[in-house]
Parts: sequence; C-alpha cells; structure tokens
Amino acid sequence: MEMLFEEEQRQIQAISDRLHRDSNSLAVLVINKDGQEIARSGNTSDLDVTSLSSLFAGNVAATSEIAKLLKEEEFGGQFHEGSKQNVHLSVVARRAILVVLFDSRTNLGLVRLRVRRATEEMTKIFERLVKKIQQQQEAAAGERGFSSPLGGEITDEDIDKLFGE
Repeated sequence: MEMLFEEEQRQIQAISDRLHRDSNSLAVLVINKDGQEIARSGNTSDLDVTSLSSLFAGNVAATSEIAKLLKEEEFGGQFHEGSKQNVHLSVVARRAILVVLFDSRTNLGLVRLRVRRATEEMTKIFERLVKKIQQQQEAAAGERGFSSPLGGEITDEDIDKLFGE
C-alpha cells in the first residue's frame, strides 16, 4: 500500500504547488483530518507546521460539530481574516483539509477560485485511491479463497491510516 500512497501523494503535492503559485498565496498545507501533513507548498520555513496542522484539524472538527447542531451536513470551507494574514480552509472529499495562507498580495476571490479547482482535482485522487484499495483488497481476498470481511468496502479509517503514516 505504501507504493499506492506515494503516487497519490506526488499528485497532491503537484496540485498544492500549482495552487500556491496560481493563487499568489504565502503557503498551502494539505493535512488529514487528524492533523498530519500530506503536502505543503510555499514559504513554510517560519511556520510551526505540526502545531498549525493540529490546530487546523481541531478547528475543522469543532466546526463540523457546529454544523451538526445547526442540522447542516458540514461546512466545506472557512475563512479567517487577520490584520496581516488570512486563512482559507476547505474540506476535501471528507478526508483531508486544504489550508491556504495568504496576505494582501492576493484576494479571497482568487483564492476561492483556485481552491475550488484544486479541491475538485484532489477529490478525484481520493476517489481513485479508494477504488484502488478496494480492488487490492478484493484481489487479496480472492487469492486467499474467501471474501473480504469488509465486503470490499474501504473505511475512512483505512484512508486515514494511509495518509497518517
């Protein structure tokens, strides 16, 4: 499964790099919902990426609970405006969080436009990854001569394990 993840990680990294460039942002982070890094682009050397990733994941989790209380499925995006820097957060395929840090060199409209494209592309990658893993599980079960106890279905936990290691 590691080889499977490496291909998708490279694709996600390429999307992150392009988003950083095309949105004229300071930095882009892609993290899983547990706050573990998947990809990063831009000027991240002065950032405590580990702490920020954990806090962004907690923020999304808290906002998800607010959505439930308001009888919403989920809030797919968030925007935080600061005096010097702004943050745009997007949930990708219910599996990852796309974080864009930007300042006055760009604007929220451009960031949202570029994030929409990046999110669509990353969603397709996650969907393909799920299918590959399901096919791999089914093939392994067939080789052993019995069906998978998961019934060929992959869980969110299975995907999180892949992106968390």
